[in-house]
Amino acid sequence: MIAGALLLLAGCNDGAKSGSDASGSSSSSAPAAPAQVAVSPADGATDVSPVEPLEITVTGGRLADVTVVDAAGNPVTGTAAEAPADAAATSSASSSPSSSPSAAPEAVTEVWTPDAQLSYGSTYTLTATATNADDKEAKAATTFTTVTPQSLSTPSIGPLNGMTVGVGLPIRVYFDDPVADKAAVESHLLVTSSQQTDGVWSWVNDAEVHFRPSTYWPADTDVTLNADLYGVNFGDGVWGEKNRTVSFHVGPKHVSVADAGAHTLTVYDGDQVVQTFPMSAGSNANPTRNGVHVVTEMNRSMVMDSSTFGLAVDAPGGYRADVEYATRISNNGEFVHAAPWSVGSQGHANVSHGCINLSTDRAAWFFNFSQPGDVVEVKNSIGPQLSRADGDIFDWTISWEDWKAGSALK
Repeated sequence: MIAGALLLLAGCNDGAKSGSDASGSSSSSAPAAPAQVAVSPADGATDVSPVEPLEITVTGGRLADVTVVDAAGNPVTGTAAEAPADAAATSSASSSPSSSPSAAPEAVTEVWTPDAQLSYGSTYTLTATATNADDKEAKAATTFTTVTPQSLSTPSIGPLNGMTVGVGLPIRVYFDDPVADKAAVESHLLVTSSQQTDGVWSWVNDAEVHFRPSTYWPADTDVTLNADLYGVNFGDGVWGEKNRTVSFHVGPKHVSVADAGAHTLTVYDGDQVVQTFPMSAGSNANPTRNGVHVVTEMNRSMVMDSSTFGLAVDAPGGYRADVEYATRISNNGEFVHAAPWSVGSQGHANVSHGCINLSTDRAAWFFNFSQPGDVVEVKNSIGPQLSRADGDIFDWTISWEDWKAGSALK
């Protein structure tokens, strides 16, 4: 009887396992949780920047397909790529084992980038499809409209693309109208160079921003500005019209020192003195400005006319003269140029209207040696410091701390 009872018990236990395998696990698995899809910008969004990222976030699955069409249903081509993971999110995910039954499904965000820029004032529909582990589909869609600007702006940029310039030429960006959101614009002006610099943008006025390092550019440097302003809100209804790229080369270091007290112009090529010329600077009545001047243009011959700075030609001290080998060093009428009429004073006295006077052969040498962006440092003049009032490039007369303070990005 005891043996029979044991056999019966064993038979009952065997029967309890008839629906399980040897390991005790179920032979059928539960269906996978459905994938979840979220898209951005929000459905119905308006005034969207045409460069705002189009994001698709998939939870519990993978992105299978993305389509974008315009208002007429025409397809817009592009590609989706995974967005950089947020450091905090990555840290949190790595601290929770994926095998934990309480772990939330991982969310992966991808950004869809069009092959050609989306247009202003246009409507688009983005549809994203994701699949879960069982290949069951889930979809999400958004229809949004890009902003219609009141006006578009494309700034002018100097130097021009492909130029070779001297070590003193800053990058200058000129806007047609005052920029309301300077930080937004400045953050999209990206400068790279073949030799590392500490350059910073500084707004010289509401419609003009310059970029320079703390000291002159390193010689033999390639510099590129990517002005990625399309889709950027300048403020007050103005938006960027297009992107621009300007690349230029910084050539040899040419720095000249015009000593108005010693009446000499000392010319350096790199660290070597290559010429020391007798000169005549501005007279007591018309002194040359002190400080760092930058060569901006060169004229083999030109007419100089005192009326350009408010003094009539026929007024006392007025003049109109044909001048050769004129190398402009400021926007207030200061040049290094040939002045055969003042050769007797060159090296001895300052008699010009503010220019640096040289003999014709020496002015020709300096003209042929120079390039836009070269530096002429004027010192020991009785005149004031070169300043904003003199226009264009007075950048190097500003202290580095004050220069950095002119950036909209703190």
